[in-house]
Amino acid sequence: MISRGAARRMPTSAKPPAGFTLIELMIAMLLGLIVIAGVASVFLANQRTYRTNQALGDVQDSSRIAFELMARDIRNAGLNPCNNGDRMANVLNNSGTDWWANWANALRGYSGNQGDPATGSVFGTGVGQRVINTDSLQVLGAIDAGLSVAEDKEPAANFKLNDKTTDLQSGDIVIVCDPDHAVMVQISNYNNSTVTFVHNTGNTVTPGNCSKGLGYPSDCSSTNGNLYQFGNNSQIAKLGAADWYIGNNPVKGRSLYRVAIATAVSENVGLGPAQEMVRDVTGMAINYHAKGSAAFVPASSIANWAVVDAVQVTLTLQSADQRAGTDAKPLTRTFTATTTVRNRVN
Repeated sequence: MISRGAARRMPTSAKPPAGFTLIELMIAMLLGLIVIAGVASVFLANQRTYRTNQALGDVQDSSRIAFELMARDIRNAGLNPCNNGDRMANVLNNSGTDWWANWANALRGYSGNQGDPATGSVFGTGVGQRVINTDSLQVLGAIDAGLSVAEDKEPAANFKLNDKTTDLQSGDIVIVCDPDHAVMVQISNYNNSTVTFVHNTGNTVTPGNCSKGLGYPSDCSSTNGNLYQFGNNSQIAKLGAADWYIGNNPVKGRSLYRVAIATAVSENVGLGPAQEMVRDVTGMAINYHAKGSAAFVPASSIANWAVVDAVQVTLTLQSADQRAGTDAKPLTRTFTATTTVRNRVN
């Protein structure tokens, strides 16, 4: 039997493990915060990179759309199905007043401080109004609808078409052409049942025709004027006239706008409403190349628009994401594209 004294002298078992000290907990929390901060930093950097790349992709897509839409009009400036725009007759009553009725304006540009007739020659801050210090561009050309003449009855001012179409209506302005010449004329009445259209004088449509005669050159001194009979299978196309500019959009930003001629229900022809084509296009500068010139120059330096054979458009676009840039501002990029005027290049 072990005595009490001996029991007191026997070694005792080890103490149970103690908890973390306050200092150890603080160090562990600090290390944890550093790790969390590192993960959050990587996450935020990746998110910012993703937003920037997405914004850059959106800006590039918008620029491609804008250039493609403008290039279609520029390439067709002054072009008709017979490719003889140099011999263009015109019997429209307003051929010398409205820009869209004057074939001499097949391509015409305006610098940032020059008034553009298509936009009312004014600058403003209202929705759809042109932004000052941004260039604009007017283009005229034929919109080929694959239509042709079956019979031309003169001086009855009556064309019979080869095929029925829903593309024409009374009041439309069309270009009729054959190997000799082309003419701009307004349809005073279109009958899809008989597949015929009349191009009479009078005030049934606006602006109306000054003469029934569609010969070259035009003669508005009499009702019949310079009579000419187009042969079978002569080509017919609608007139396309459009103006491109930078305007104020409904969300207090800027956009690329297009305004074009349209035939109203009243069979009168005039400018239709301005259409917002591409949003967040904040600036446009346009330079032009004339035949025989060594460089592109601004609109104010062009003396003869008939010899311009290429157009260089520079667009400035910004991202819809207002914090996509590295400085938490919209991402801004500038792009340039050159388009050749198809029928003016030898």
